[in-house]
Amino acid sequence: MIKGKVHKYGDDINTDVIFPGRYTYKNLSEEEMAQHAMEDLDPDFSKKVNKGDVIVAGKNFGMGSSREQAVLALKYAGISAIIAKSFARIYFRNAINSGLPAIELPELVDKVNNGDEIELDLEKGIIKVPAGEFKFPPFPEKVREILQAGGLIPYIKSRI
Repeated sequence: MIKGKVHKYGDDINTDVIFPGRYTYKNLSEEEMAQHAMEDLDPDFSKKVNKGDVIVAGKNFGMGSSREQAVLALKYAGISAIIAKSFARIYFRNAINSGLPAIELPELVDKVNNGDEIELDLEKGIIKVPAGEFKFPPFPEKVREILQAGGLIPYIKSRI
């Protein structure tokens, strides 16, 4: 179960906005990466996000480069899931492989506001927001196992 508040953004949020490219080749700690998450789009993001919060966004979230830092910075900042109308394919895959649930649910996006309380039940495929309850297809069992392990690498290590 995930509970938090919504941080809402629009369409075509690219990886260079999620984690600015100028930090790509710097050796940053998890905390430092979290501090730079979304800073070019929302300079106060790292100060207002709390563990359990959820990003809700429009179409094509995560477009751009395939850098995993764009997922990890959000995860390290405390984001527990991302819900969008659609995702760039590689971003979606990077999110799952990093243990961050990515849910495509276009009908929810226009029904929530920045700051709304949100509750997600990943096993049942139910999201509750002030506007009501929304259903989505639960992740397949293997994907749930990857998410529960914290990502693909911890999942594989647990199997060795």
